[in-house]
Amino acid sequence: MSTHPQTPPRMDPKVLRWFVVAGIGIVAIGLVIVIALAAQGALPGDKPQSANDYSAPKDDKPFLAEQCPPLASSPEQGEPGPPPEGDRTVDQKSGISYRAYGDPWKPWHDDWRMGELEVSYRVGQYFVTENYPGGEYLASILSGSVPARVNDGADLDLQCTAKLVAADVRASYYPKPNTMETLRDERIDIGGRSAWVVRMRIHFDEEGLTAKDELVGVALIDVGRPEAAVLYVSVPSTHKQFDWIVDDVMESVRVV
Repeated sequence: MSTHPQTPPRMDPKVLRWFVVAGIGIVAIGLVIVIALAAQGALPGDKPQSANDYSAPKDDKPFLAEQCPPLASSPEQGEPGPPPEGDRTVDQKSGISYRAYGDPWKPWHDDWRMGELEVSYRVGQYFVTENYPGGEYLASILSGSVPARVNDGADLDLQCTAKLVAADVRASYYPKPNTMETLRDERIDIGGRSAWVVRMRIHFDEEGLTAKDELVGVALIDVGRPEAAVLYVSVPSTHKQFDWIVDDVMESVRVV
């Protein structure tokens, strides 16, 4: 083995020229890309230079807030008053409580969602009025909530919002075709809070179902949150002796 270093071989001039030309080409391509990115403002770390450079924020308004713009001013709130005596159903998530009734009414424990608005009814009472090919038919007193405003600063248009909820109830909860007779449609104070109440009788004819109409009450209550509380009460025509409950339970509502 030799201990003397060898002289390194010389590179062919043609090969050397090829490497030089290729290197210049790569640098030129890189400069073109950088110039193009700079023209579009897409270089890493670049900051927007004008308002047009910012992307518009995504509109995440709830459906009801879009359909029912906030009022210019809110109606004055009344005094809450003491809660009615007797047993109460308390819906902490919706922010309301209301009168509870004895037999045949039983506690409601499901999370029921129906309709386009998907109001979530989690608390309340019910009883089965009849069984038919479609399943069990119920009388119900149910409460839930629905997103109705952006944050909690805007004044809620109760009339517009309540009418949309009531229309969703009619369209989604009952056999079709059906007709509606409006019996009550007004703003009231419920437990010192503004509310809108709609009471209606919905007529229908479902094969195998004895009930041919139903008394329905819908109250939309402004509880001072982004979500409005909803109270839905229904009494089928087979049990008209309970019709009085529709108004009675509405008047018993208090904000918790």
